[in-house]
Amino acid sequence: MKQQPSIQFEQFYQNLPTYYTEFDQDVVLRAYALAEEAHREQKRQSGEPYINHCVAVASILSDMRMPAEVVAAGLLHDTVEDTPITLNDLRMKFGDVVAGLVDGVTKLESLPRVSRAGAAEESDATKMTQEQVSKRKKQISIEAMRKTFLAMNEDIRVVLIKLADRVHNMRTLGYTPPEKQKRIAQETLDIYAPLANRLGIWQMKWELEDLSFRYVNPEKYKEIASQITDRRSVREEQIAEIVEKFSKALAQAGIKAEIKGRPKHIYSIYKKMVKKGKAFEMVRDIRAVRLIVSDIPACYAALGIIHGHWRPLPGEFDDYIAAPKDNFYKSLHTAVIYDDGKPVEVQIRTTEMHQDAEYGIAAHWRYKEGSGRRDARYEQHITWLRKMMEWKQDVADAQEFVDSMKTDVFEDRVYVFTPKNDIIDLPVGSTPIDFAYHVHTDVGHRCRGAEVDGKQTSLDTPLKTGQSVKILTTKHGGPSRDWLNTSLGLVKTQRARSKIRLWFKKEDREQNLAQGRSMLEREFRRLGMSDVNLDALAKQLDYKNPEDLFVDLGCGDISINKIVNLLSESSNAQDELVMSASKSEPDSPDAISVVGLRGLLATPAKCCHPTPGDPIMGYVTRGRGATIHRANCPNILRAKDKERMVKVGWGKPTSTYPVPVRVIAFDRQGLMGDVSNLLTSEGVNIVKADVRVNRTYQDADTADIRLSVEVKDIAQLSRVLSRIENLPNVLEARRLKPGSSGEKPRTP
Repeated sequence: MKQQPSIQFEQFYQNLPTYYTEFDQDVVLRAYALAEEAHREQKRQSGEPYINHCVAVASILSDMRMPAEVVAAGLLHDTVEDTPITLNDLRMKFGDVVAGLVDGVTKLESLPRVSRAGAAEESDATKMTQEQVSKRKKQISIEAMRKTFLAMNEDIRVVLIKLADRVHNMRTLGYTPPEKQKRIAQETLDIYAPLANRLGIWQMKWELEDLSFRYVNPEKYKEIASQITDRRSVREEQIAEIVEKFSKALAQAGIKAEIKGRPKHIYSIYKKMVKKGKAFEMVRDIRAVRLIVSDIPACYAALGIIHGHWRPLPGEFDDYIAAPKDNFYKSLHTAVIYDDGKPVEVQIRTTEMHQDAEYGIAAHWRYKEGSGRRDARYEQHITWLRKMMEWKQDVADAQEFVDSMKTDVFEDRVYVFTPKNDIIDLPVGSTPIDFAYHVHTDVGHRCRGAEVDGKQTSLDTPLKTGQSVKILTTKHGGPSRDWLNTSLGLVKTQRARSKIRLWFKKEDREQNLAQGRSMLEREFRRLGMSDVNLDALAKQLDYKNPEDLFVDLGCGDISINKIVNLLSESSNAQDELVMSASKSEPDSPDAISVVGLRGLLATPAKCCHPTPGDPIMGYVTRGRGATIHRANCPNILRAKDKERMVKVGWGKPTSTYPVPVRVIAFDRQGLMGDVSNLLTSEGVNIVKADVRVNRTYQDADTADIRLSVEVKDIAQLSRVLSRIENLPNVLEARRLKPGSSGEKPRTP
């Protein structure tokens, strides 16, 4: 017996776009019938029929006024993955377009998804440590996001279905186990909401942000939500009065406008509170209205009327019609002081601009004589996205790919000028080197300096909107490998990094091998790490041998930072052998886990200053617990009583660790101040400082600075040393080796 369509489907079907033809409606109806039959025995975590999720996804796509084949694909998006239905079945029943879209979504979802019960991703948990399970989940999530971004470059409709799927999953996230809720919500806040924003779909962006914020920061969400609710009636009265007065002023000028209050989104309020450093009470009185008018001249006319009746707030006017945002958003923004002395935010736009703002790239699907062809603005948007992602083929690592999307595609933008007044669009935080490579690859390779607004500036200076940038070049030469060192902050964009790496890849393999070996050995010397197993390190990074690792390091395919981070993480995490950090005495804040001797006082040895990330050994002393030495410490190596040596490992870092550092530099005024300011910006405390100035080199004064700095781990130490070495006049910054601090070695 044929089952009757659900109430949810009846409501959805009645609200299909009015321009759908009978054929379009039939496609949607047949897609529902097949999906309902295929998912009949399946339930969601909430206990409701699985088909309800499919209808909800299709309804979101229908509200975005997507073509019928996209809505049908939304209904069928889980059939190939979760049921016996095949792509050939869909191709036979619905044609190549629907089958292709479902295939695209299926490829995205070939990894565990939010909508599933999660059994698949937990199945091996008993065979793995909790940390391994967590790492696997993160890898799966990152790979899924990489697939989504690549699909965005191929067929945007697949990504729109994926976004609709994520919206409904977020709406029903309350039925998901608590341990998953925050992880999924944070992923949505970091990736999917910015993705909706980049595609210009503001309606979806706001909803994803608020739904995610509810789980990421539930206390603050409830606080703001309750305060909004408490003031709702007052705010609605105020908005009604503002709308009436605005309408009257515009009508007197002969301007027809639809005026409505704009909804206040909880996450946007929170961001405003954080940005301005103010409590809710300081931002809650900002009212917002939107004016929809007939055409662009009416937008500016309405703006003049509003400014003529109410005083505009300085610095609050933005003309996104004359200069649209990078995602093609258009509108006029202003803020005025209303009759009660409090501000009102005003947006002015045409009906078409409003549709573009609400539905973004989806609004550019237009039916023309039943052909379903797209308009030119859609093609322009797609071209822009592809240009922003032109580096994608140069990045194989999924984590790096996702991080690059966050910087190059999702970040807010800055707009700077060339000397010829051409506008260059870059992510926030971009440097002159990023600018140079955006202008031309050869300009980037030959970049040696920059002038910003006529003044020479350093190459790591973040650019700001409105600045004019001139690149100073040399006739010959190429980029510096230091540009790929993320600790130095010289390059922000993946576009620039890809071009720099390509330059080094063209060099001879032997040259890259030698350069990579030299870079790694130098970093190990600087960090005082002389006993690293290079074969094991290469295998950890999926290389057959150290030589291949050196080559990729030399040409920039892998960074020193990644290697140092891996060493730091592996030393902290290796220890299924190691128990949690033992409680230390009040005068010994640096607790270290000691295998088999729980509760025994363990203190770092002063002769070698072990730091998290170093291989370490313990030596049981008489009456002083265990002293912890670096594994290569001369004192521990020549200890005679081997029975008193114990295995030790780093527990979870609960504090910082003092590390002796030596800095050699040509002396200059302000040198120590620059070093101190740099360490402060890194959150690193200086425990001791000793500066000696010697006249040793061609009558130039050299400064020998001995510091004891408190760092969290080896990765932070590496970053700090790199940044210190990048300061003017600094020749070298390195960690002092055991026994080189001036103290005589002592037998433990």
